This record gives sequence, structure tokens and C-alpha cells, in this order.
Amino acid sequence: MILVTGASGHVGANLIRALRAQGRPVRALVHRDRRALAGLDVEAVAADLADPSSLRAAFRGAEIVYHLASSISINLENWDELERVNVQGARNVVEACLQNGVRRLLYFGSIHAYDHAPFDQPMDEDRPLLISDRLPPYERSKALAELETRHSLDRGLDAVILIPTAIAGPFDFRPSYFGQALQLLARGRVPALVRGGYDWVDVRDVVDGAIAAERLAPRGARYILSGRWHSLRDVAQFVAQHTGRPAPRFAVPIWLAQLAQPIMAKLAQVNGSQPIYTRPMLNAMNSNRHISHARAARDLGYSPRLFQETIADTLKWFQENSKS
Repeated sequence: MILVTGASGHVGANLIRALRAQGRPVRALVHRDRRALAGLDVEAVAADLADPSSLRAAFRGAEIVYHLASSISINLENWDELERVNVQGARNVVEACLQNGVRRLLYFGSIHAYDHAPFDQPMDEDRPLLISDRLPPYERSKALAELETRHSLDRGLDAVILIPTAIAGPFDFRPSYFGQALQLLARGRVPALVRGGYDWVDVRDVVDGAIAAERLAPRGARYILSGRWHSLRDVAQFVAQHTGRPAPRFAVPIWLAQLAQPIMAKLAQVNGSQPIYTRPMLNAMNSNRHISHARAARDLGYSPRLFQETIADTLKWFQENSKS
């Protein structure tokens, strides 16, 4: 039995489909939203990461656990929620694994929990974690959650840590922040771009890497599952190639977007929408452009696809699953 926390999220939706395609039994841990599980032959179990008793019951009989669930935030004010779900949640997942004799835990971390400097050298799994309380809350919470997972090795748990970069791809039911931005770009509703970018990776490649790590990774291993760095201008051009709608003509420097960000946040609040650019997102655009997945390629046979393919498949999925 394979248990997946965060089963209704973007990675979870793709992971469960891949596992079921292999004929493997899956128990899906969900909190509220179950859209990603509709029509799938899985055992859905309600549980709360902050409730150890619910996790103990849900983990009973599980051999493999993929821990995807976390609170994702692009704000700066919600540390209490992030600490409760991400940090305490990771601690509770570790306890539930140890109490139920889980054979292997695969924990999904974040590339932004690591120090990206020096920027002129490729970033790999040996970079230090960032745990300063001056960091944005989400990044700090993911660093502390990863430490909880690392400490579990001293208690006898077989754990592997997976570190994806910025994820995109189909089966994005909620949708993710990037999924929302892609749809806005496709509709021509992004007035200007920012001169920055990310290392982007297809969610299906992340899933393939995770399943390979379940089989092949040595105990305690860490793997970056990255793709390729592309600017927002590149992404907009990929969208334009798919839709035929021109990409935004204007791009502003990050420093100017940071100055305007409080105004944009207020406007989004008035409109009842998510801001396209938040301060943590803008800060992340200054991240390392050379993120290495060489270890995953060597040990797991990991090989991410071109991001143009990801953009086309994602937009096609949104089009086919639009409510309009």
C-alpha cells in the first residue's frame, strides 16, 4: 500500500495517476478538496497533518509514504499556519511512519529552502538549508520541515528527500499560482512582464523522478528535480506560440516591480483576485540560474523534457477542463 499526503494537490494528482497506471494500490490522504481524485480507483482518507491521531490511523498498513502536503504561501504574514502545517506536520508524519513501520518515506522539499549563492556556481544538493527567521515564512517553514525529515534518519526511518524547482503541468485542478498566471497570459490579461525567471520543471518529470527514487535511492539521499531556467519573457513566448495571441510587449526590472508590488497587492485585494507578482515571488526570480539535477540523472535516470512541451500540454489541459 502506498500512501500519498497532499493527494489533491498538483503533484499529488499526477503522482496518483502514475502509480495507478502501474497497478499499484494507493491510499490518498485529503483534507477537503477532492476534485483531483474524481473517477480514480483509490482509497481516500480524510486526515489533518496537525492531528497526530488522524495520521496514525491513516498510515496503518502503509509500506511507502509520499509526503507532498504542505501549506504554500506567497505572503509574508502567516508564519503560524505554515509552522503548524509544514513543520509540525512533517514532525507528525515522521512519527506516524515510525509508529506504523513504514518502509520508506519520500519527502518533497523546496529549492527555495536552500542557499542559492554563490550564483556563479551550479547549485546542488550540498548547499546549506536556510533557517533564519529573517527569511520569508514559506521558505523557512520548508527548511525546518526538511530538517525534521533528516533527523528521522537518526531514529531509524528510511527517508529520501526530493527537491523540485518551479513546477508546471497538467492536472492542475485548483489551479496553482503558476497555472493561474498561464491562463492570464493565454487570455492576454497580463499587461507587463518582469525581467526575471525561474528554473521550471514539468510535474510529470518530477513524478517520474520520485517513483524512481522510491526504487533506487539510497537511504538518506537528497535529489534536486530541476528542469531548465527560462525568463518570464521566454514563458510568454511559449504561450504565444500555442495560442497565437501576442506576448506582452513590456517588461520591467525586478526592482521596479518590487516598488509597485504593494499597490498591485491592494488592487488585487479590491478585485478579489490573486496578485500576479508578490514580494516572495519577485525575490525568487533572483535565484540561481544553474540548478543541477546531475545526481538525479546519474542515480535515477532522470531526464526532464523541454518546457515548451510542458506549456503546450498544460494550456491544452486547461482548455479541455475549463468550466466555461
